[in-house]
Amino acid sequence: MAAAAGVMRTVDRTRMRAPVERVLAAAVDVERWPALLPHYRRVRMLERRSDGGLVEMAAWRPFGPFNYPTWWVSEMRVDRAAPAVHYRHVRGITAGMDVVWRLEPAGDDTEVTIVHDWAGPPWPVVGGAAAAWVIGPVFIHGIASRTLAGIRRAVEAGP
Repeated sequence: MAAAAGVMRTVDRTRMRAPVERVLAAAVDVERWPALLPHYRRVRMLERRSDGGLVEMAAWRPFGPFNYPTWWVSEMRVDRAAPAVHYRHVRGITAGMDVVWRLEPAGDDTEVTIVHDWAGPPWPVVGGAAAAWVIGPVFIHGIASRTLAGIRRAVEAGP
């Protein structure tokens, strides 16, 4: 995680022992995530398009025995040629956040990187600091790292 000039950036990455096609299929099948990822409460496609759509997501951010509820709505765009999945958060506390999942072949494996970029909530004086010091490293990284681990478990288990 790095922050500069009031901009929060988190980077989460992992290698998955599965081909890019299988990883991309799991990454874009967001409505299935609650079945694969125990920290996801729900995912709903509010609007479908051929390259993605408007998606509502709700997840838990665990803190020991307690779960903190999170929620956001994103514009999702799938770039199968890259391959990558792009999100722009349009509702929720993280509105304005840009997210990209990048998938790169690594032999028979896939390197997956998720980058979150955000200027922070529109709170005078403290918005950027809250994003850089709390929201990014605690919430965003906490959820993204669990998401990558769960997708990795699913794709490595096979089709």
